Amino acid sequence: MIRSTPAVHTLLVLLAASAAFPVTAQQTLDRTKVPAPGPPPVLRVPTWTRSPLASGAELIVSQKDDLPLVSFTITFLGGAGQFDPADRRGVGGLTAAMLSEGTTTKTGEELSNALQLLGTNVSTRVGGETASIGFISTSARFGPTLGILADMLLHSTCPADALERLRGQRLVALAQAKAQPGAIADRVFPRVLYGPAHPYGQPVTESSIKAITRADVVAFHQQLFKPGRALVTVAGAVKPAEAKAAIDHALAAWGRGGEKPAFSYPPVPPQQPTTIYLVDRPGAEQATFAIGAPGPPRNTPDYYALEVMNTILGGQFQSRLNANIREEKGYTYGVRSGFSFGKGPGPFRTGGDIVGDKADAALVEFMKELRGIQGARPISDDELATAKSAIVQGLPSMFASVSGINAALSELWVHGLPDDYYQQYGKAIDAVTKDDVVRVAAKYIPIDRLAVVIVGDRAALQKPLDATKIAPIVLLDTDGMRVVGR
Repeated sequence: MIRSTPAVHTLLVLLAASAAFPVTAQQTLDRTKVPAPGPPPVLRVPTWTRSPLASGAELIVSQKDDLPLVSFTITFLGGAGQFDPADRRGVGGLTAAMLSEGTTTKTGEELSNALQLLGTNVSTRVGGETASIGFISTSARFGPTLGILADMLLHSTCPADALERLRGQRLVALAQAKAQPGAIADRVFPRVLYGPAHPYGQPVTESSIKAITRADVVAFHQQLFKPGRALVTVAGAVKPAEAKAAIDHALAAWGRGGEKPAFSYPPVPPQQPTTIYLVDRPGAEQATFAIGAPGPPRNTPDYYALEVMNTILGGQFQSRLNANIREEKGYTYGVRSGFSFGKGPGPFRTGGDIVGDKADAALVEFMKELRGIQGARPISDDELATAKSAIVQGLPSMFASVSGINAALSELWVHGLPDDYYQQYGKAIDAVTKDDVVRVAAKYIPIDRLAVVIVGDRAALQKPLDATKIAPIVLLDTDGMRVVGR
């Protein structure tokens, strides 16, 4: 007699099920054949309404009732690049963090506890050109969560003790970053491209963090978070009229004011002939690459051609750079490329972490692929079609969630794009030709004026890199300053 146990019971159930539903020849999976691809995703751009709030901020609401969720965001035009003093970079980041540290009605701990009880969190961010504060909540808890956000935005007390704690955390993070090759490359690369006079080339430093006062944080808060430069977006299970009424009530104390910044940047310094900027990290087993040049702003008419070109070059796993340097050569776990599109001339950058003793060979391959996309290696019909398909088929996923819808709507507003932008996007991508790809690659990836930042063990790298004859080598420290006398 078989003793009955949970495992035996489960086995008997499975055996009975297999007897009731025998596997037929038609149901057998042929593992020798690659499954046929499914149908392409269908683009369904949501609808939305626009209206002004009592404060003067603009409101966009997109109702989506399939799940009881609401995504709420206030996006501000302007960020650290416009409101951080040049000698105190980092004020914006500290201000964003200080919003959760206490208000006139709640301590930081009380804010945290209240949000935990609601099962959500309010996220704050100050970037280079925009800032935001927002949350995702259930429909039933939208009102209470909105009330907490409004309290944080309008009544922050910027406690002095919290500033000192946050300052200490940032100083520790900066010290730790100087030991991480990727963080060093992120710090040095923009300074090489833009120089110290351009906001894009001014990193947060220990000295700038130490110089920040509570008065700086308060002034930043008062300057940036104005309704005149704000867009409020709401996506989810809430009616537009109800959302507007709730927001006007919660933000009733938000006084009018604030203009959208002009984003008038100083000229980018003339780019030097292609140079290898080597930052020494003794003992590093890998070499971190950052190769590129200043690029165009988001409003460039070449945007669609650049999207297609970069997708072929290094924008996805099967792109040329990764297929060569990772899949064929095995020099890396992965390399990519991309443009940082913004209001100003955001950079083109390619690179990744390379096996240390293959840095010279990898650099040769990087330069070969950058020349190749400019016509030395003709683009095939299949490459062009695959790139366009990948771009267009990725668009529907933007609207699959309430947070994605919110981000898409904010993107339209930040960059001044037309309301039918997403409906026309596929046509614009499809119109890109091979000649367009070659043209924009040659225009925005200047082979003879590239900055090649490499972070790694100088003792192991300098001679092999010099032997490639690709470019002269300049030694930099971890702050991007030239090393003299070595």
